[in-house]
Parts: sequence; C-alpha cells; structure tokens
Amino acid sequence: MKLLDGQTAIITGAASPRGLGKATAQLFAAHGARIAILDLDAAKAEDAAADIGDEHIGLACDVTRKEDCDVAVAAALEAFGQIDILVNNAGITQPLKIMDISHENYDAVLDVNLLGTLHMSQAVIPHMRERKSGKLVQMSSVSAQRGGGIFGGPHYSAAKAGVLGLTKAMARELAPDGIRSNAICPGFIATDITGGMLTDEMMEQIKAGIPMGRAGEASDVAGCALFLASDLSAYVTGSEIDVNGGSLIH
Repeated sequence: MKLLDGQTAIITGAASPRGLGKATAQLFAAHGARIAILDLDAAKAEDAAADIGDEHIGLACDVTRKEDCDVAVAAALEAFGQIDILVNNAGITQPLKIMDISHENYDAVLDVNLLGTLHMSQAVIPHMRERKSGKLVQMSSVSAQRGGGIFGGPHYSAAKAGVLGLTKAMARELAPDGIRSNAICPGFIATDITGGMLTDEMMEQIKAGIPMGRAGEASDVAGCALFLASDLSAYVTGSEIDVNGGSLIH
C-alpha cells in the first residue's frame, strides 16, 4: 500500500546523498508522493530530484532568506498544484564549546535550524490553510533533549530545542485549520556529516551508549517521517518522536 499517493512534499536540505532529507525523499517517492527537493545548490538539488525520478523537481533555496522560501514554494505550487507536506530538514552544526561561540556562530546555527524552519512554514501555511489540510514535519535532535550531542555545540542544542517549541506552538495554532505539526528527534545517525569524522574507537564508544547497539541509519528517520506525513498519524500533532536506539529514554 502506498501511503502518500497523489500527495506532494517539499523537503529542505535534501541533496546530500546519505542525508536524512534524501532518504526521506526517496521513501516518500516510493509511497507515491511527488517531491520538491530544496537545497542551497540548485544543481545538487536538481540532481538529487533526478535520482529519484522524472516527476520530481530540485530548487535552490536559502532557508535563512524569507524571499527564497516564498519563491521556492511558489515554484513547487506551479509545478505540482498543491503542497501537502513540508519536511523542515535543512540544518547545520558546529562542534564548539560554550566559551568559543561567537555572535556570528550563534546566528549562523540559529538562522538555518530555527529561523529557516519558521520561514518555510510561513511560506506553505497559507496554501495549507486554504485546503484545510497539511503536515509539517520538523527535524529536531536528541541534542535538544539532553543538552548536547556528539558534534553540535550548545547553540545547536538551543536551536533544536527552539524547533521543538515552534513545532508545538504551530500544532496548537494550526490544528483548527487541519494542519498537523510534529518533530523528529534523531540520535546518532550515520550520514555524510558523521561518516568521515569518527575513528573506530570513537564509534565503539558511541555504540556503547546505545542500547540497540548500532548507529542509526537515515532510513530509520525517513520511516518516522513517513508515519508523520501519512494518515497513519492522523490524530498525532504537537509530538516529538525519538529515533535514537534507546540512547535517551525519558
């Protein structure tokens, strides 16, 4: 059974070959959705979309710029006629300690992870309100819940905690309009970002803290996103779902 037949989705930051966004785009497409992949690099976004199939599109978008988000959403609407799902996946991190974070560092991380989520949501909400239907899926992080992760500094934790707060506030405000808003909190996931940064010893230390005994895969997160984007979660809004192998149980 295809869970997203006839639906369309925008996924930000989805051009990285082993990233969460690309895996989510591939799974959504397999379930019948048409996808608009947004990325800073137009060529990479177009290539990622072409990898999935001819009916998908890639668009350039800097989520920190509201006008970019509005233009990208307008282009997706022109191509597909509707937007059913937004996955706010674009994000950056910096492995800094608290005293090393400059104003510029803070702004850079908050702008992409949190302000970008606001900008993209604001761009799609009017259309979703008109249709009385829509699903917003945000990528937060275990770092938001435990006060730090493996790579991200305190400003990354703050940004991802902000994503949780925004997710829940949007859920409360938008529920009467038929729009659901939920967040995913991944733990350690093997992606392009983490792939070249760990020694075998570091990986074993990480696995020791994960009861399931392995790093997560991008497909693990994509499966959760599919649940939140489909009618399987029709009565779920304002939630945060942990995808961490048990590394944080609360």
